[in-house]
Amino acid sequence: MDELNGQVEKISFESDETGYTVAKVRCGRNLVTVVGNLLSPPVGSELTMTGTWEQHPSFGRQFRVTRFETRAPTTLKGLMKYLGSGMIPGLGERMAERIVRQFGDDTLSVLEHSIERLSEVDGIGEKRLGRIQQAWNAQKHIRDVMIFLRSHAVGTGFAARIYKRYEEKTIAVVTANPFVLATDVQGIGFKTADTIAASLGFERTSPFRVSAGILFCLNRLAEDGHVFYPMNPLISLCAELLGVDGNLVAQGIRDLSMDRKIIVDETLVFSEEEGPPVYLAYLFFSEYGLARRLSDLVATPPGKGQLPPRTELVWLEQRLAIRLAERQRDAVSAALEHKVLVITGGPGTGKTTLINAILTIFGRHNRRILLSAPTGRAAKRMGEATGRPARTIHRLLEFSFKAGGFQRNEKKPLSCDILVVDEASMIDVVLMYQLIRAVPPDSALILVGDVNQLPSVGPGHVLNDIIDSGAVPVVRLTDIFRQAGMSRIIVNAHKINNGFLPHTGTFAAGDDYCFIEQEDPKKLSDIVVELVRHRIPRRFNLDPFTDIQVLTPMHKGTLGSEALNILLQDALNGGGETFERYGRRFRVNDKVMQLKNNYDKDVYNGDIGRITAIDRDSQTVSVNFDGRDVVYDAMDLDEISLAYAISVHKSQGSEYPAVVMPVTTQHYVLLQRNLLYTGITRGKELVVIVGTKKAVAMAVKNNRTSLRYTGLKLRLGAVRPPSDPNG
Repeated sequence: MDELNGQVEKISFESDETGYTVAKVRCGRNLVTVVGNLLSPPVGSELTMTGTWEQHPSFGRQFRVTRFETRAPTTLKGLMKYLGSGMIPGLGERMAERIVRQFGDDTLSVLEHSIERLSEVDGIGEKRLGRIQQAWNAQKHIRDVMIFLRSHAVGTGFAARIYKRYEEKTIAVVTANPFVLATDVQGIGFKTADTIAASLGFERTSPFRVSAGILFCLNRLAEDGHVFYPMNPLISLCAELLGVDGNLVAQGIRDLSMDRKIIVDETLVFSEEEGPPVYLAYLFFSEYGLARRLSDLVATPPGKGQLPPRTELVWLEQRLAIRLAERQRDAVSAALEHKVLVITGGPGTGKTTLINAILTIFGRHNRRILLSAPTGRAAKRMGEATGRPARTIHRLLEFSFKAGGFQRNEKKPLSCDILVVDEASMIDVVLMYQLIRAVPPDSALILVGDVNQLPSVGPGHVLNDIIDSGAVPVVRLTDIFRQAGMSRIIVNAHKINNGFLPHTGTFAAGDDYCFIEQEDPKKLSDIVVELVRHRIPRRFNLDPFTDIQVLTPMHKGTLGSEALNILLQDALNGGGETFERYGRRFRVNDKVMQLKNNYDKDVYNGDIGRITAIDRDSQTVSVNFDGRDVVYDAMDLDEISLAYAISVHKSQGSEYPAVVMPVTTQHYVLLQRNLLYTGITRGKELVVIVGTKKAVAMAVKNNRTSLRYTGLKLRLGAVRPPSDPNG
């Protein structure tokens, strides 16, 4: 690290969101370009900076700041620049010159200790004096906050985020309870907040620390799919994390319950040994609300009356000149007779034909139809398959970041007589609750999905719970139709789902399902790269960027998504300048994926795009998602990652012309039947498995799905739950 001292002469770029700044700084006789999270220092201010020198290909040598201190200028000329820089509304260069001429070397002392004396300067009245005082205090707060946070081991990047969140209240908030940072500031987790708290002298047994640790544990468990966690195992987990006695954790749970940040449901005890379920409040009301509203929807008569199934089936088969399979006829009848219906089945079982048949009947009676799916790719496929517009659930419910949430709800329901939702196995309990709130009471709801796929990334096992509850009629499609039966992908998917080993087709024979045996991890990763780069494009005329997707069970390891992404990036997009952030390197044309919902940018977890531009001067990256460019600041880049290889979980709801999937015993922790099944069913034209027969057999044999604590199945048959105070 080098140290640099100088005076700010010009601000070339500044980001209000992140505090990222590009500035020209006078260091002796030299004018230096400095970049970093400087929180837009005023022109004329003096900086003491720690950082590294780097060579920018377009802008030359520049200094990247990792730590800094801002001081008011010490020279009269510097003071004039500083005060006239525009940091104070209504105070320009001429007025700054008057102030400095009036007070000379005492100017800083006047500003710090007796700012009211500025009224002695001609042209400064009461209103202007108030603006100057406010702006001066703001700059002083920034300096004080940065010094305070750095003294407690907070880096400049996090310090900028913290200041943006709390502004002048930062020191007071952090001093009172640093653990609020873990929930209030993006990127700061419990461990970082705990480090800051320790630096501030907080005891290990502090109630603030215990409460924060409990919330941290429950949020981590929600990320693992749990809607609640039993009391006794939760106490053990938290006590181990915090290094405190379990009695302190039990008291913390009681305190949080009193504050309604968590809900302990004493009425729903699954086992005496584990104790009552403990919910984060929003998950409790999502589960309760979903159970209540779904039960109400089932019990409410349809608004426009039922259609006679027998008559409609005769008309439909004449109209389409087809004969539906018996199970499909049952499904059409059920869709006409019931308010809520679940249709589940694997690939090739006629789900699309069935949906089109149902929509054709409702359409001829002018029923208002809405189609939706959890992801953009799934909605696009649904629209193409039905010939009708389909939207993501977020767009259907008109999510607005500015307005603060979903605009469609029970007060402003959807305008439809029938809502069909595809890929329902992907929907977690929170999103399903928001969706069911917006379904009109007299409307029909059809949920379509494959329960044998992996469960939702978010908390809950919603589709399975609805099916297992017996509260809603379910149609299971199991027969593979003749045309689909010609596909090795579909046949093997069903064999895997039924616990049988798949046929091992060969790449040489041109089969749509191929198995390449290789045990050595290095050779295996080389084969994956060669398949994507050359063999599949040449043999099947597919584009390696848009048509071929590598799926892997894990993120870490030599065959995890992180390592494979680096190899594939170099193989497919090795040229060009590299831009590194958060341990990831990006290049123009890279294939990337959004890792979390960002409602402000209108991009969602699992969306895949291509990098179209990298601006190193402003530290921004532009990504094109389905024809729309989204700009990421430097501090947002932890939301995207390379997507040449992605996890099987992230592929849910998507289909690709070709899938390449390594399956080895290195992945033994995650080798499960539903994971292998989900990965294989993502491929439309070609699936290539590279690995060992032993690993495939392990996955097929392991039909034990990961336990998720949910109460929806029981609640759907329980007494009407209490109202959600949040609506």
